[in-house]
Amino acid sequence: MRAELKKSAWLKIRRIQAAPTKIFLPALAAVALLAVTFFWLVPPRMEAHLMDRKREMIRALTEVVWSTVQHYADQAQAGSLPLAEAQRRAIDLLRGLRYGPDGKDYFWINDMHPRMVMHPYRSDLEGRDVSDFTDPTGKHLFRTFVETARRHGAGFVDYQWQWQDNPKKIVTKISYVKEFVPWGWIIGTGVYVEDVRAQIGAIVHHMSLIFAAILLVVIVLVGYVVWEGAGVESRRKKAQELADLQREQLFQAAKMASLGTLVSGVAHEINNPITSVLLNIQVFEKYFQGSLPVLDGHCAEGRTLQFGGMSYDGLRQRMPQLLRDAREGVTRVKQIVGELKDFAGQRPSDLRDRVDLNQMAQKAIALVEHMIKKNTDTFEATLAPGLPPVAGNDQRLEQVVLNLLVNACQALSDRRQGIFVSTGHDAGRHEVWLAVRDTGAGMPPEVLERVTDPFFTTRRDSGGIGLGLSISDTIARDHGGRLTFASREGEGTTATLILPANGTTGGPRGEAE
Repeated sequence: MRAELKKSAWLKIRRIQAAPTKIFLPALAAVALLAVTFFWLVPPRMEAHLMDRKREMIRALTEVVWSTVQHYADQAQAGSLPLAEAQRRAIDLLRGLRYGPDGKDYFWINDMHPRMVMHPYRSDLEGRDVSDFTDPTGKHLFRTFVETARRHGAGFVDYQWQWQDNPKKIVTKISYVKEFVPWGWIIGTGVYVEDVRAQIGAIVHHMSLIFAAILLVVIVLVGYVVWEGAGVESRRKKAQELADLQREQLFQAAKMASLGTLVSGVAHEINNPITSVLLNIQVFEKYFQGSLPVLDGHCAEGRTLQFGGMSYDGLRQRMPQLLRDAREGVTRVKQIVGELKDFAGQRPSDLRDRVDLNQMAQKAIALVEHMIKKNTDTFEATLAPGLPPVAGNDQRLEQVVLNLLVNACQALSDRRQGIFVSTGHDAGRHEVWLAVRDTGAGMPPEVLERVTDPFFTTRRDSGGIGLGLSISDTIARDHGGRLTFASREGEGTTATLILPANGTTGGPRGEAE
């Protein structure tokens, strides 16, 4: 009996060894084709696309900062500020500006000599003649900045420079520089090529893991089909036909499973930068709209303005449409990513949860309880019973309440000052509200006016980047609601989150009762 089993197994192995290569070749060819497509074609195109987006980002950021410096120059020209004071304020503003994923990307200023006017990470160069300063490749980068500005007014320059605030790490950097003619300055900021390559490397790493899994699945499936197809000779033909029917189904199942995994990973990688781009577009729209009165007034005095070869009138007509097109395009990409996540079965929760505002407030208070106890001896929560639910995303709304509580804690300078949380329902307006009131220092009108502006913060020295309330305001508006603030210096601040009850549309912006 044992000899017969051994003989049967041996014959089966011989049949597997004699199996036609056409069983293996289609699977291997499919894997090879996918590998060539994604590893040879996709990464270079993705890198080129990301670099283009990075260049456009630093160009747009420099334009925004340039406009801010122009505002100080206008004040100096109008006599409302001495020239030295206007320049000092502009330098202080740019010295403190940071952006990027780690909050370490920056702006610098040199003049047309060139001398270094301001560099946040190289204060040793400030005031020095940098005309002979070279990067490790011998390139006179500051001379190149000046030549680019003189020839074109603005442009991109690539060179070697230290990694953010780490002088020991030298990497390739691409910067956008623009001349500020009234003061003879060159304002610039840059992006590190290493950042883009790191993003591409992460995507390639994920793709490698996915393809390894695909290859393993294909090998197992093909081995299984071949093993079953090498059965008893009398049933060989029937089994082979059955294997041919099943093989296509198995390949399709493996393809769909692997495609779902790949789509989920790529959609996740795309979603984060797309969300950032959408927020940036909103910021650019706000900055552009905010700058229009100043620019209109400038032109009303008979002056002419040129922006990159375009007249101000042309820019004023085209920019709103360009921003709308960009916003619609990014929104469309986010919609496509959402559809891909639906396909992959991993779409995050949307705004369809039934949120109990009181429960959400209690969860948020519990999360920052240690911080509250550390900052005050007086904390009260008055939660109105029987609140109608809110249609939304529980986690995102909880993030808003957390931001308000953290800001209230940071506003206290004495443990005798307190924090008071309350909720309520305005039946007439079909709204529910949550208010966080502190009796801390309060805010002057000019700060209160900009409290939800992106990157605006009064705590930059202690690590604040000015995004918490801006993001909270965006979340509130995404839910059809609003975030309002009332404050007086020395009397504290009240922040109120107002949301439509039962998913209805909220009323106009205002304070909760």
